[in-house]
Amino acid sequence: MNKVRDYIIVTAAYWSFMLTDGALRMLTLLYFHDQGYSPVKLAFLFLLYEFCGVITNLFGGWLAQQKGLKTTLIYGLALQVISLTMLSFLDASWSEIKAVSFVMLAQALSGIAKDLTKMSSKTAVKFLVPKDQNSQLFKWVAILTGSKNAIKGAGFFFGGLLLQVWGFKSSLLIMAAIILVIFITTLLILNGDLGQAKSKNRLKELFSQGRNINLLAASRVFLFGARDIWFVVGIPIFMSEGLGWSFSKIGSFMAVWVIIYGFIQSIAPKLVKGKDNAVPDGKAATTLALLLTLSMIGLISCYFGLNQKPEVLIVGLYIFGFFFALNSSVHSFLILDYADNDKAAMNVGFYYMANAIGRLVGTLLSGVLYQIYGLKGCLVGSLVFLIICMLINIKLPKKMPA
Repeated sequence: MNKVRDYIIVTAAYWSFMLTDGALRMLTLLYFHDQGYSPVKLAFLFLLYEFCGVITNLFGGWLAQQKGLKTTLIYGLALQVISLTMLSFLDASWSEIKAVSFVMLAQALSGIAKDLTKMSSKTAVKFLVPKDQNSQLFKWVAILTGSKNAIKGAGFFFGGLLLQVWGFKSSLLIMAAIILVIFITTLLILNGDLGQAKSKNRLKELFSQGRNINLLAASRVFLFGARDIWFVVGIPIFMSEGLGWSFSKIGSFMAVWVIIYGFIQSIAPKLVKGKDNAVPDGKAATTLALLLTLSMIGLISCYFGLNQKPEVLIVGLYIFGFFFALNSSVHSFLILDYADNDKAAMNVGFYYMANAIGRLVGTLLSGVLYQIYGLKGCLVGSLVFLIICMLINIKLPKKMPA
């Protein structure tokens, strides 16, 4: 019963955080686009956020093993409250350099917060499921990850709506209050020694992860880089400039895309089944990466080669989202299954460091490619990343390690 309670608390903390994380991204992007910032400048607003995610995941896993996952989880929630409150002090009269620097600093705190919360929540599942129940592990991971992304999708809509109704400052304070409630709940109720290692791993072991985890981490860099190349700056700015959509309409599309993506992730165990309901392995990851690559080829060919109607683009992005969700869900399972129990937090932290590197590179390229080549450049860049991801997956083991 305690494990179920802890799972519910961890999930609630993760949900609330991702709701504000999605909303904050839309608030920042749309607010500064409305202020006249270029795509490259918009990308720079998020670069320190992603860079801090790289560092946080690398050392956060080690910290979690020393102090327990509860500690890193509440640190993440507390930093998000600080970040949101800090951003509410942004003054429209400031110079562009001062405003960008201030937002980058606040986003850096939010980046640390996000990855502490993400690493803590996902690693916790490893300790809440019996060791020999891989199917149950896949199911719980899929539910946590899928529901998280559905909530983050709602956050995109929430952010666009808050900006339109309440304005920038009030929206940030509302979100800070939500996280504060969850922070207090987690602090008082969650099991204190969850995920704390019996033996302490030395800091230098951060880079001794093993071949399978290194390959999966490399694949993750290009998988999430492929998404963020078009997702972070390219698509929302194209919808504003090229299609003339309103803040709330852009937020609604982003929300629906991520919600559907999250729903597919949550039912991935039913969609990705091997013989005798076996859990996925490297072969499944390679096949799914191939399907995702083909979906991007189809999107580029149909939209730019045949018909540039918005409906064609939207449908193509939803198809991409379907296969991306399956790829992401299988990756999230594989890292927990590859992870060694006594190094689980370090393994997962290293893996999500790779995730953050992919997002960092994807975010930068999203702004640069859109400003130089437009949306087509973003989608072609995504295709290149997907091909590399698929080639790396070929080297993953075809059978799960014992």
